[in-house]
Amino acid sequence: MRTWNNTEVTDFILMGLTDSAEMQLALSLGFLLIYVMTVLGNVGMIMIICLDLQLHTPMYFFLIQLSFIDLNFSSVITPKTLLNLLTSTKSITFLGCFIQMYFFAFFASSEICLLSAMAYDRYVAICNPLQYPVIMSSRCCWALIVGTYMIGFVDCSFTVLSIVRLPFCKSNVILHFFCDVFPILALSCNDTYATEFAVYICGSSTLLLSLTTMSWSYVSILSTILKIKSTSGKQKAFSTCASHLLGVTIFYGTIIFTYLKPKKSYSLGKDQVASVFYTIVIPMLNPLIYSLRNKEVKNAFFRVVQKRAAFWQLT
Repeated sequence: MRTWNNTEVTDFILMGLTDSAEMQLALSLGFLLIYVMTVLGNVGMIMIICLDLQLHTPMYFFLIQLSFIDLNFSSVITPKTLLNLLTSTKSITFLGCFIQMYFFAFFASSEICLLSAMAYDRYVAICNPLQYPVIMSSRCCWALIVGTYMIGFVDCSFTVLSIVRLPFCKSNVILHFFCDVFPILALSCNDTYATEFAVYICGSSTLLLSLTTMSWSYVSILSTILKIKSTSGKQKAFSTCASHLLGVTIFYGTIIFTYLKPKKSYSLGKDQVASVFYTIVIPMLNPLIYSLRNKEVKNAFFRVVQKRAAFWQLT
């Protein structure tokens, strides 16, 4: 048996969500449906925005990035979860486990930062509408996106490198359905307090920076909206950020519930439900939130369909 970090454990076993065969079948069917909707929704959102010239604005540029992240975020977790639910083999190699953890942390951190960039975009659009084209230039948008992915890269690299060097010998059974940080740390032979603290500080710093930026943006937005005299003007201004607020509330709520709480309050069942929500369900919900509550996206969808239909009639 080959070794890994001075341990005799060569792979991990993902405990999953349930031992019941009936529940596993029901969950696999539900997750498969959700994943198909996630792929169709996010790919559809990207295609609609790319094909419709009227949506080539900073706001929809960020929506493309959100759909890209959600699509990959779900793909890191859901296919392996479906495989484990449908087969008796629930093992994952060390390399596979840490690759999954790496991309999970990367896309989670990137989405946190992207939501802040989207909040800043809405702040400029509502509070400085005349300067919006100048401030939110193509260079600024790309700088925000590059910064978003760079922070995600630093976060995930620090997290994985901090954990992968630990020896694992207590057990190879992960009490979770994917390779999350704290269930993996629980398997280490060493005292992991310093590693847990470092990972916690790194993740919470990113989250705190994002929340600060977002809070400042929306306080400024609310102050500006309250100064608008007409009711229709207030409704129009608020509608431009309502979808973003809803998406932020759902995503941040589950992330904070899962990770930013005392260790003694950990509950396997509750944490697994929260994890299912932000890793599998939310990537499906975001395209629905941003399309169903957005007339421009719906109108663009119909324009794209009409153009495609006219093209096929001509050919």
